Amino acid sequence: MKLSELPTIGDALEDTGTHPYPGCVSGRSLTVADANIRIPADARDRLAEIAAAEGLSLRAYLARLAGTLLTPAERHARAEQARAALREWNGYDPGETEQADLDAELDKRLSEAIAP
Repeated sequence: MKLSELPTIGDALEDTGTHPYPGCVSGRSLTVADANIRIPADARDRLAEIAAAEGLSLRAYLARLAGTLLTPAERHARAEQARAALREWNGYDPGETEQADLDAELDKRLSEAIAP
């Protein structure tokens, strides 16, 4: 068997479906910057337990989690889309004051609903 025919570590990772870098070609070097995030140990342990229960490493779990959350700009864009849909559908177009009042009412009701 030639050296070039031997499996690489990349092959093993790709075969398991756990390789965190889509498009990585086996046998090629891929440099990815990691970040260290300092959190309390109990939070880290809890996240690691949740990740393990889903068959993921903590790193893969956090990457997946980050992909599911919206940035403030994305939330704003979705809110604008919703307002545009409401305007088109039934003409509802609240002004800034009405939006602020509705937001305050929603916040109040949410805090009442989660209060012990």
